[in-house]
Amino acid sequence: MLHQILEYIKFLKRSTNQHGVHSPFVYDLVTQCFYNKKKYADYTLITNYKKALLKTNTLIEITDLGTGSVYTKNNTRSIKSIAKNSGASLKRAKLLYRLAEYFKFTTSLELGTSLGISTHAIALGCKNGNITSIEGCPEIAKFTAQNLKEKNINNAEILVGDFSKVIPLLNKNTYDFILFDGNHNKAATLAYFELLLPNIHNNTVFIFDDIYWSKGMTEAWKIIKQHPKVNVTVDTFQYGFVFFRKEQVKEHFTIRL
Repeated sequence: MLHQILEYIKFLKRSTNQHGVHSPFVYDLVTQCFYNKKKYADYTLITNYKKALLKTNTLIEITDLGTGSVYTKNNTRSIKSIAKNSGASLKRAKLLYRLAEYFKFTTSLELGTSLGISTHAIALGCKNGNITSIEGCPEIAKFTAQNLKEKNINNAEILVGDFSKVIPLLNKNTYDFILFDGNHNKAATLAYFELLLPNIHNNTVFIFDDIYWSKGMTEAWKIIKQHPKVNVTVDTFQYGFVFFRKEQVKEHFTIRL
């Protein structure tokens, strides 16, 4: 927690809004997507999806292949507890929806399905596309798959297993968008990043969640920023955006949301 507080203070000092951005690509992203104030009708569906989870008392057995919960070490948890403590916030879910709608993603991959709050938002944002999501816990995957089906989300597929074992089975599919949100560990994050580099194209977007969650995650973020294939990054504190656009000059931005 202290690490996050100190990093947030530094973030506030170096961050800016659209007025500090001189890249047309990033300026449009910030003004037309990040700061888009449009009230999309799908926002109601996104809000209702999470509200329903927060009222669900169903207990499930947790198999955690990542760093685990900072709130409890109990392996049996309620859906509403997971939604409250581990699920994506509505603000983040709406941002993911806008990103999917802005970039028109047709193929998306998510590492860490959890209760599908992010999956649901991305699927709504790219109705003409498909999202594949990988979840390590069989019981969570089973619950979420059924829940998404009941919400008429037919363009999402959930795969179950350890990321390092499932990713190689994706047959080098090319993705427009990949969300890394399942194992907040430096070594694992860097390993998944390298594993998925063969699956990108020039306009692929990577998002890393909780880049200041720990010193290790912050170190991983710094290493990723310097990777030779990475040309543009946007640090919003919660999310780290990575772009591979070869036509862009290598540049790093820090943007307040």
